[in-house]
Amino acid sequence: MAYKKLALDALTVNSANDRHGELENETAAIGWLFTNHEKAMRALAKDLAETGDVYEPPLVWPNGDAYLVFDGNRRVTCLKLIAQPERAPSVELQAFFKGLKESWAGTFPTRLECQIEPDRERIDDILLRRHTGTRGGVGRNPWTDRMTATFVERTGKGGGVNVADEIEKRLQAAGALPARKIPWSTANRLLSSEGLRNRVGISVTRGKFQLTHNESLVLPIFRRVAEDLASRKVVLGDLWDNEGKVAYLDGLETEGVLPLPPLTPPVAGSGADLSPPPKPNPGLAPNSGRGPGDHTAPPVAPQPPLAPKPSKRTTLIPQVNHAVVWQAHVQRHRQIWDELQFKLRLDDHPNAISVLFRVLFELAIDNYITRNNLTAVHPNDLLKNKVKKVGGDLEAKSKIDGKYASLIRKLDNADGLFSIDTMNRYVHSPDFAPSPSHLTALWDQASRLIVVCLNA
Repeated sequence: MAYKKLALDALTVNSANDRHGELENETAAIGWLFTNHEKAMRALAKDLAETGDVYEPPLVWPNGDAYLVFDGNRRVTCLKLIAQPERAPSVELQAFFKGLKESWAGTFPTRLECQIEPDRERIDDILLRRHTGTRGGVGRNPWTDRMTATFVERTGKGGGVNVADEIEKRLQAAGALPARKIPWSTANRLLSSEGLRNRVGISVTRGKFQLTHNESLVLPIFRRVAEDLASRKVVLGDLWDNEGKVAYLDGLETEGVLPLPPLTPPVAGSGADLSPPPKPNPGLAPNSGRGPGDHTAPPVAPQPPLAPKPSKRTTLIPQVNHAVVWQAHVQRHRQIWDELQFKLRLDDHPNAISVLFRVLFELAIDNYITRNNLTAVHPNDLLKNKVKKVGGDLEAKSKIDGKYASLIRKLDNADGLFSIDTMNRYVHSPDFAPSPSHLTALWDQASRLIVVCLNA
């Protein structure tokens, strides 16, 4: 680690800051800070202008000719906008920062002392121990529970279960460990969120590591991932964001290593359980008895976490982990999702919820079409036709089972509650009033399709 003065222009505001998750670029990250924390950002910028001092060196990572900011993004953002007020996201803010530039005490700093850390793993260790105390927005902003969850999902740190260790134990029991040591930090980062873990046959719910499929199906996947990481064919830098993690798993799918057979998730709270992890047995041959080669045990799906009490549903999207792997290109989708899961109440906002649900549904379908380049879909296709073609593609690629594919085909039925016609009437009908019970029933049917399309 070193401290060095760097040009302000060489610093890049982090578009994957854990405050907001992955965004498209620096401009989007700056916009997010002011959309969600304008009062605190104004207070910080004013303090910087009045004192003429930054006080805390930003924590940065060298990225080619530039430096990516990992801690101090708010301060760097304010300084960038004071230096170039025209970059502020609104006319009012442009005038505000222009005034601060003119009133800056002393010489405006074009170079900042920064803490340079080339080891990204160490950067995460530093971030894990910071972020306390606000002082009205002038000091560091603490992370909320959801920001902390974003950090855990990005890094695999602080989640309570060492996924890499669990995988290593199972490979050791099967005599399938690679010759070189598996880098745990890289493996945990790759499998840091539930959606990514599910793709390789793992679920971590209620603090327990569990397999979603028969061990004979998941062990070859574990072995391949372990070999790629141990041989350094895939390194930490390749898996730094969700785009990289998804790209790696997509590559395994192209090679035929993935996907696993689709499973129908049990209903939350139904009492269904997963088989416990096997006890290590180094003497067991890979294809003998009830070892990893046994194909007789039925596959099981990850059990969704139980919803918190009270049991009455207050939002359209229940407070459980839906295993969405949030990437930068679905940022607006995530904003709508968050409003439906955390902000809008069924009893108070049924009309707003019904319209936003319809928007999220179509955006998710369009995302799958775009990411998979479905040439069978035409620009003027109605939503019901797009859904039908997406459902067919998902079934053909074994991403959903035949039972759920049949349910998707029924969306074309105008008489059913779970139908495109119902969703359209939420938006266009002057006398079709949505009820909380209908909305939750519709979500429970459509959520699996929405999640798989968002994860495309």
